[in-house]
Amino acid sequence: MIPLWRRPVPTLFEQIAALPWYHRIALPDGIVTPGWAPMCAQAYRLPERMDGLRVLDVGTWDGYWAFEALKRGASEVLGVDDWSDPADSRAVAHGQGVRSWETFDLCRAALGFDEARCQRRRMSLFDLRVDDVGTFDEVLFYGVLYHLRYPLLGLDTLSKVCSKTIRVESAALDDFSPYRGGVGCGYAGNQMVMEFYPGAQYGKLDTNWWSPTIQCLADMVRAAGWETVTAWKLTDKPANCGQCRGFVTGHKLQEGETRAD
Repeated sequence: MIPLWRRPVPTLFEQIAALPWYHRIALPDGIVTPGWAPMCAQAYRLPERMDGLRVLDVGTWDGYWAFEALKRGASEVLGVDDWSDPADSRAVAHGQGVRSWETFDLCRAALGFDEARCQRRRMSLFDLRVDDVGTFDEVLFYGVLYHLRYPLLGLDTLSKVCSKTIRVESAALDDFSPYRGGVGCGYAGNQMVMEFYPGAQYGKLDTNWWSPTIQCLADMVRAAGWETVTAWKLTDKPANCGQCRGFVTGHKLQEGETRAD
């Protein structure tokens, strides 16, 4: 047996290959992790510059959006994720077993981000408290809302720790409903609808609980305390269920600002 101290240290390629990946993250020297998300990063409309902002990334997973915020100049990012409940765990749903922070930590080290500036915590978003985590200029809430049993309560909780802007991405019903026939059989025309899935009706995953129309999602964000909202689709012609996504940006008015919508 080769002594531990004489065994070769795994290369970055080898470390990446040994782990399960959700996000496709560009690392130095042309290395890219083998995940598949996000499908179209430009569709999220994240600002090119986020200089000096304190950012909360909810459902950070491998850390794609946390690292993007830092690349764009954010002063500090906290990534949170919760894998403690198997009923709400995407890891279990994808057959990956118990999650850890290995992928996040590997990318953080490869990208050279300091741990004090790029933090991560395993916690439920419902446990976020100002006296614990402080407040954030920006909250990134991508791919999480439809996994929550209580989505509006989730938005209310995030509103308490967000001083300015929230950016939400979710499954959307405008072009798809499993109850109405699938793709092309949704609720077009800005209808105010939200569907509940007590089982595996949406995407054959029992971790999907709800899906709203984009109009409904926008008004949920507004109801949770963000005065101005902007909403859009991933694509006007989705080819499959996975492309039926909606985005909402909500902004809390700051002193001297007036509503634009």
